Amino acid sequence: MADETPMKAVQVKLVLLGEAAVGKSSLVLRFVQNDFNENTSPTIGAAFLTQRCRLENRIVKFEIWDTAGQERFHSLAPMYYRNAAAAVVVYDITKSASLEKAKAWVKELQRQANPNIIIALVGNKLDLVSDTPSEPPTDGSEVERDEEDEETTPKPAESTEDGDSRQVSIAEAETYAKECGLLFFEASAKVGTNVNEVFTEIAKAIPLDTISPKPAAAAQGARKPATQAEGGVNLGEQQAKKGGCC
Repeated sequence: MADETPMKAVQVKLVLLGEAAVGKSSLVLRFVQNDFNENTSPTIGAAFLTQRCRLENRIVKFEIWDTAGQERFHSLAPMYYRNAAAAVVVYDITKSASLEKAKAWVKELQRQANPNIIIALVGNKLDLVSDTPSEPPTDGSEVERDEEDEETTPKPAESTEDGDSRQVSIAEAETYAKECGLLFFEASAKVGTNVNEVFTEIAKAIPLDTISPKPAAAAQGARKPATQAEGGVNLGEQQAKKGGCC
């Protein structure tokens, strides 16, 4: 009887928010399937996907709600961020207006979502302003591909110079993130830069006592309801709450 106890998976509800066309769905696709689609259709309502992230002391299973960015779907957002343990608020580093929209989402989350929610501010489309070589990760964490994809995870890039199309400087976004207590990343869903790091750092930041681990799959597999298939789409949920401010 050695310590061969199976590690328990901790389920974490995570929501993606941000203006339309900033690349939310592309970030999720890169994280879940290690893929990129140039012709992604706009999300209608929300899409639901799952992915596991293995840390040294736990496995986090993200239940990801990828919400639509169009204004007409804004009123549905509280259904998806209610009781979420984490949120990824995405903006496009080549569109300054998208950062303003991201700030509005952060304010709404801090007022109405779970008061302990971990928020990551992510500036997407880094590939448009810098050349970033891809290298494997070195932080000891692993994303477990549910469909056994090969793990080719790019390393964070040091983007220091503004390219032609950059409209949001690193300093501006990073200063705002620090003031509001957010995690901050610049990423590229297209190239893969920093995408896994976003979710890994969120997984590390979530306090264990705020989420309850599920028993190992062997003990529970047979009793799982078949309402939300992995990688599927589902538009169900409920309503909003209260919170702090930035």
